[in-house]
Amino acid sequence: MMSLAVLLLFLVTMLMGVPIAMSMGLSAAAVIWFNDMPLAVVAQRTINSLDSVPLLAVPMFILAAALFGASGITRHLFELIRLIVGRVRGGLGYVTVLANLVFSGISGAALADIGALGGTQIRMMREQGYRDEFAAGITMAAATIGPIFPPSIPLIIFAAAAEVSAVKVLLAGALPALVIALLLMLQIAVMARRQNLPRDTIVDGAPSLARAFVKAFPALFAPVILIGGLVSGLVGPTEVAAVSVAYALLLGLFVYRELTWDGAVAALRETVHSTASVLFIVGSAALFAWVLTIDQVPTRVSEFLLGLSTNQWVLLALVNVILLAVGMIMESIAAILILAPIFTPALAAAGVDPVHLAVVVVLNLMIGLLTPPVGMSLYMVAQVARMPLQRVVAGALPFLWPLLAALVVITFVPVLSTWLPNLLVK
Repeated sequence: MMSLAVLLLFLVTMLMGVPIAMSMGLSAAAVIWFNDMPLAVVAQRTINSLDSVPLLAVPMFILAAALFGASGITRHLFELIRLIVGRVRGGLGYVTVLANLVFSGISGAALADIGALGGTQIRMMREQGYRDEFAAGITMAAATIGPIFPPSIPLIIFAAAAEVSAVKVLLAGALPALVIALLLMLQIAVMARRQNLPRDTIVDGAPSLARAFVKAFPALFAPVILIGGLVSGLVGPTEVAAVSVAYALLLGLFVYRELTWDGAVAALRETVHSTASVLFIVGSAALFAWVLTIDQVPTRVSEFLLGLSTNQWVLLALVNVILLAVGMIMESIAAILILAPIFTPALAAAGVDPVHLAVVVVLNLMIGLLTPPVGMSLYMVAQVARMPLQRVVAGALPFLWPLLAALVVITFVPVLSTWLPNLLVK
């Protein structure tokens, strides 16, 4: 009964236009008060949800991404990739995908990738004659790689919510991220041929490429340090986030020497703002999930799903449909915190590896970033590109197909997610 009340209140407040995080917190607090529970529970459960070692990695990765942007590191990466693949037809589309793949080894978040790279990518594509819809669409689609490739903030949050190994979950995203990048580039190749997309006007040549590689090499080495640290066991997800901040400061101050005091302050402000938003969602979602838990919703959902089928492929297909729908109306971190503890026991009982499930859940919700009405990537790109929202949505539609194809492959070929963690982590 409590779960029904909290869900109804959540839907009513959300339809009234209340932000999702506040809707979850207010509805949970109202149900707690109505059922004569101590109101101190609200503060206790919210604060306890933030008392988590894995969550310490979140502000660190956000700060590292902001420092990389403030240090000009992302610009050097972008220029190197332009020199390598930019001259083919539709080259800036390929550059966008590869730049996001490399930068995802630093940022761990889709919106961080759009903020760091999106403005530059869209401006260059406009200058070279690409349609605004194409520029917006590929910028959003390529940003879905960031939350899949390690380090990934959503995967860290899933690991904390589902109580599975954070190191394994992070490593699980590496091969699926490459699958997403490959399918996006195939889509670009098809569109380049059909729409006669432009070639990049950058002047290439061996000397230019060599100089660009030397400049970008320290930045290219960052993902190697981070993933190597995780694999070696020398550092955990939280420590590797701190290492990424230290490395960004080292490059910005002593290698590239482009990090200014104003840039560092701006990066800290961005980190505080983004971290506060994320942790506010985490606290509200944890309180909401606790109300569902004490009403035994996870157990009931698990019994319901296993009553429908005990076949892991049927359950995975069903969960995909549910998550795609949820991704359209709910912020991704909130959805992970609520649904991960609900789905994980049922699918684990059916034989699904929780590490594989983590990648499936996060990819579903990242696709939701490109779908209205709550798709945050749509609104961010509309702001960055100064485009009407309806044109941004139109640009996203062609790139939903390769993302959905990647989801099918990753869902039904679990070895893509489980092979690397099982190989490297014992």
